[in-house]
Amino acid sequence: MPKPYTIAFANQKGGVGKTTSCVNIASIAAEQGLRVLLVDSDPQGNSTSGVGVRKREIEASAYEVLIDGIGPADCVVRTQFKNLSLVPSTLALAGAEIELFDTERRERRMREFLEKCGDDYDLAVIDCPPSLSLLTVNALAAADSVVIPMQCEYYALEGLIQLMMSIRKVKELYNPSLAVLGILITMYNGRLTLTSAVLDEIKKHYGDKLLKTTIPRAVRLSEAPGFGEPINYHDRYSKACEAYRDAANELLDRIGLKPKKS
Repeated sequence: MPKPYTIAFANQKGGVGKTTSCVNIASIAAEQGLRVLLVDSDPQGNSTSGVGVRKREIEASAYEVLIDGIGPADCVVRTQFKNLSLVPSTLALAGAEIELFDTERRERRMREFLEKCGDDYDLAVIDCPPSLSLLTVNALAAADSVVIPMQCEYYALEGLIQLMMSIRKVKELYNPSLAVLGILITMYNGRLTLTSAVLDEIKKHYGDKLLKTTIPRAVRLSEAPGFGEPINYHDRYSKACEAYRDAANELLDRIGLKPKKS
């Protein structure tokens, strides 16, 4: 069945800029005229608040998608931002993994939901939780490709190896077409020797996957979620916004999805 091209943003390590990257790339793609569905599959709900949606006002969320099998008409929220819609998250999602344990086709619930979206969206972007959980497996089983945000640290490099193994396992068991679209370096500081050393290792093993664009550390990026705004609305002329715009364009170019006039 048709569904929007789907990118999962995944990394089992927290604090690597995964949600920030997911929200900002989704918003920038939407600003360029693409119809984008942001799916918050993390119980923390940071993508939800990051686009200004108040959790206490949510009537249905990704929890009901996975547990009850509801469709887009019952849970998709239109955000205040151009062309950007949201499947929100609440803390209820934290219990979904246990409840899914005995559910038939439990790994394919998110994919079935996205198939119900049909061609209503050009792009779906899933924010995965910072763990290799059943929620993440659901996202990977639904995705066409994966973006891996990561910092230039040795622990992050070890985590990347584990994540690549998990992606290969999901590809083998549930989603033969799944591919790594790109590795996105976040919180970049080119003055550190460690940064160069880790980058060299990534290039050696995953050179074709590494995006040319890097995302710098920036105060404005840290501020934006507090205002419920993606960076292209919070400070569209900042270096951070320019970096995320370049990253979005690079990813869209890799999948052959062109911006639309709107």
